[in-house]
Amino acid sequence: DSMKGLVEFIRRQGDNEYLWDTGFHFADWLALDAKPGAYMGATDMHYVATAYYAYSTSIVRKAAEILGKTEDAKRYAELYEGIVRAFHDEYVTPSGRLAVPTQTAQVVGLYFGLLEGKAKEKAAAKLAKLLEENDHHLTTGFVGTPYLNFALSLNGHNDEAYRLLLQKDFPSWLYQVTKGATTIWEHWDGIREDGTFWSDAMNSFNHYAYGAIGDWLYRCVAGIDTAEEGAGYKRLRIHPQPGEGLTWAEGRLETMYGTVVSRWSRSEDGMEVRVVVPPNATAEIVLPGATLDGVRENGAALGATNGVSSAEQTVEGVRLEAGSGDYRFFYQI
Repeated sequence: DSMKGLVEFIRRQGDNEYLWDTGFHFADWLALDAKPGAYMGATDMHYVATAYYAYSTSIVRKAAEILGKTEDAKRYAELYEGIVRAFHDEYVTPSGRLAVPTQTAQVVGLYFGLLEGKAKEKAAAKLAKLLEENDHHLTTGFVGTPYLNFALSLNGHNDEAYRLLLQKDFPSWLYQVTKGATTIWEHWDGIREDGTFWSDAMNSFNHYAYGAIGDWLYRCVAGIDTAEEGAGYKRLRIHPQPGEGLTWAEGRLETMYGTVVSRWSRSEDGMEVRVVVPPNATAEIVLPGATLDGVRENGAALGATNGVSSAEQTVEGVRLEAGSGDYRFFYQI
């Protein structure tokens, strides 16, 4: 009821029930494309608000489906479709470009699934171009940053995501480390390159917003994710996405079923992937860049292994279905 209450509150704003185009919104707060002396980034606040309206409505629809609330599921599916149409009418040009040309606008449109076909392709290309024009540095704020690397990795620009991760000059995550940071800052330049500080009135040195990169590290670099059709990591999706600059990565997550582990390493000898699926859980495992006849599991061919119920070749690599167990895969890349 509270989820519906929020969406219905938004629906009552303004004259168009499918756009959230009224009122003040903080939008892409503290983005680096803000005007001099301003805190609010250049991404249109009502673009951001409408995108979140669509995203929130999609969550309510999914919740209604899971809870067996058929009428609510239908109602919010129709509302979502209306919001997406209105979003396109307002913010997507006839040629498929986003009318809001910022990094964050491309990121939000891509990550929230509001763009398809030509518009999706153009947004991904535009995002990559904007990063290149800024010497492969971000300009995103509180809204765009948590989804930035996801938008890249999920749309054919995984190496660009890694490049952002590993930048050491301003603005970047590791720039803060070069200044002695052990926690994430509120401002990209809470300590400036010349050693001066932002005003102490608003300059937290322990602020989560940009620390959301950790979500991407777990879900894309290590590859630990959960499938929507299974609650609470009962159904896992393990899909590590290696990139330039790292030769190995390992992630561990404590779930109610036990510890999930995903580890990959690559060398001249090939790629090794270790996956631990806890008891009473199942997993879809994607081995990036692998071929069916090239994968060995604990030294044996896939067909001879226990726990792996199926394997198929895909454009991503080899996709496996597995039950609980400790798996070690090796293959040439």
